[in-house]
Amino acid sequence: MNNTVFFDVETQYLAEEVGGWNFIHRLKLAAAVTYNTADNAFHWYTEDKVDDLIAELLAADLVVGYNVLRFDYTVLSAYTDHPLQRLPTVDMLTHLYRVLGFRLKLENVAQATLGVGKTADGVQAVYWYRRGEIDKVLSYCQEDVEITRRLYEFGRERGYVQYRDKRWRLRQVPVRW
Repeated sequence: MNNTVFFDVETQYLAEEVGGWNFIHRLKLAAAVTYNTADNAFHWYTEDKVDDLIAELLAADLVVGYNVLRFDYTVLSAYTDHPLQRLPTVDMLTHLYRVLGFRLKLENVAQATLGVGKTADGVQAVYWYRRGEIDKVLSYCQEDVEITRRLYEFGRERGYVQYRDKRWRLRQVPVRW
């Protein structure tokens, strides 16, 4: 596959502001970043460019993300009639959940596997967006995409990723993506 797109979205609203997690489609896109292996480049999107983002995803041979099936695609569903969940997708969180039976935060897997942490979170990104600091939102989103890409490549090369359990023991999770 020569056109793999790694991506992440940040939103304008928090879940509690739109009625809860059953209304992800109401969160509205603040920003999105992709990394496309076809040109080995990051691409930044804001809500006014959401059609370009969706076109990039539709053109991908494979889309990779963390919680994209439940979250990112649902956010984007407010902007398109395309059934994005049908795209060839590796959702690393979904894969890990199927193996472990519980959800891991990207931060936990990245820290244990790559030794890197996130610089912020989605809540902070909403506040940056509201203050008009869109470049901060896009930079943070790009960092998440880079972590996602590195985790995916680590898992493909080595056949596992890692996390720390409640007793802080390092655990390996076998992956096939």
